[in-house]
Amino acid sequence: MQKGVYQAVKKDGTIYYRSSITYRNKHISLGSFLNEADAHAAYLEAEKILTDPGISLEHKLFHPKMLNFEKVVTLVNFRDNRIYIKTPIYLHHNYFSYYLSAKEEYKFDIDDLFFYSSHKIIKRGGHLFVNEYGMQTTILSRYGIRSFAVNGRDYTFINGDQTDYRYSNILLVNRYYGVTSSVRNGKPCFEVRLHINGNYIVGIYDSEITAAIAYNKAVDTAIAHGIIRNYAENYILDLSAKEYASIYSELKLSKKFLQYISEYNQTDS
Repeated sequence: MQKGVYQAVKKDGTIYYRSSITYRNKHISLGSFLNEADAHAAYLEAEKILTDPGISLEHKLFHPKMLNFEKVVTLVNFRDNRIYIKTPIYLHHNYFSYYLSAKEEYKFDIDDLFFYSSHKIIKRGGHLFVNEYGMQTTILSRYGIRSFAVNGRDYTFINGDQTDYRYSNILLVNRYYGVTSSVRNGKPCFEVRLHINGNYIVGIYDSEITAAIAYNKAVDTAIAHGIIRNYAENYILDLSAKEYASIYSELKLSKKFLQYISEYNQTDS
């Protein structure tokens, strides 16, 4: 058997070949192959990457042979930075790149290295997710961004690079459910809408926190009138319970919204 190659047998009796390499006392699996020649070729490719610092990551990603792109990233990073990471991460000074594919590179702060070294990113429907606690969660939640938030409306990438997920590059515009920031008569304000059969304006407020509480009050009012939806709740961490209750009791909802709510069951029936 050639160096770095081991024969294995599947449950159905089929023979296949595994390839692996040891570097800096780390035993690294390179994958499974249908024949011994391919397994040995993978070993030679890995050996070349690990022993030749002149082979750049970019070169290997766009000139693949036997190793997949994830393994290439892992090996080049291990060679250059002396840290073995199972996920396709390459370390830079003060940040790291996560390669979703050979052509998709995402940048993150070094503070997130531990998380993404143990959580694989998945792309579905143009959105990025990780498997966490048995369910898929969007990576936007790590920035306080809601799962259904819209880029350009609820948050923006400051430098225009939508692959740059460093915290300094993400500006959170609308933090709360149902609240959208806008400008009226040259002054910033916050519009609150609640979706029932359509989006209804609850009111316009000077404060984002007041608007967030107004949304909660609108939800409570809708439920009290028999409108049952799976509404989320805004959590205001900056206020005490007493402060929250004071704002909640004093703020007003639009008359048009209150009228619609009171007539909802009659018109719905």
